[in-house]
Amino acid sequence: MHVEYCVSAWSPYYVRDKALLDHIQHRFTGMVPGLKSLPYDERLDPLGIWTLEERRNRADLLQVFKLYKGWSSTPFGHFFAASTVTNTRGHTANINKPRCHLDLRRSFFSYRAVDRWNDLPQSVIDSGTINTFKNGLNKLRKNRMGFFMDQPVRLARWPHQV
Repeated sequence: MHVEYCVSAWSPYYVRDKALLDHIQHRFTGMVPGLKSLPYDERLDPLGIWTLEERRNRADLLQVFKLYKGWSSTPFGHFFAASTVTNTRGHTANINKPRCHLDLRRSFFSYRAVDRWNDLPQSVIDSGTINTFKNGLNKLRKNRMGFFMDQPVRLARWPHQV
């Protein structure tokens, strides 16, 4: 889908930009026969799709996984530093979250993906293939609703009203 191309690099920062992209999917799902009368959230399940926000956050995790496993031309250390804190919680591949002073910096890939990555269970991190990792993310979504959502965003009927 074109609205997801290179999403790890250009993921929208402003609520208005997210709403404009979401409006595309809202309109598309409303055009499917038999689903038009259903609310947006209920149209997604029969179609087997996630919200765009969930897919953006999933794409971030997939990119971090590829970097972590060394399956990317960019080295892992270019974006992240392994956490030096050793505690009994979490998994063995925790990433250190850098401090930032600008709100804009919080939208960078190397910052926004850290918390969600650190929240993953060890079994998902230990995946040997991309497909196994994706399956683990799918199970995680079913078991922990809202894991892939940033925060509830009120979406107006029309994007220009946000």
